[in-house]
Amino acid sequence: MAFLKYSLIRLVLFAPLFALFVYLQLGWLLAALCAGMMAFAISFLFFQKQRDQATASLHNRFSGKAKPLRTAGEVDDAEAEDRLVEAHPDVTVRTERRKDTDES
Repeated sequence: MAFLKYSLIRLVLFAPLFALFVYLQLGWLLAALCAGMMAFAISFLFFQKQRDQATASLHNRFSGKAKPLRTAGEVDDAEAEDRLVEAHPDVTVRTERRKDTDES
């Protein structure tokens, strides 16, 4: 959530600057570059707390410490497999995926 909040702050900074530079007839590319650099500088100087929170949330997500994101279907499948294994201990559930080596 912190990453989304910081991204929205950057977008809110970028959009009016871009519109201003296009209005000043700098050209689309130059307007985008100038607006991007100014939005970066403003967010870097004044939104350090939000940037640090966004960085921490990304670090937590990609460091392996976060809970894996699973869809409702994946959760239902896992629960069905657990019930099957508990009811029939002799059943083995194989989760690895096989590659088809059939080359015709």
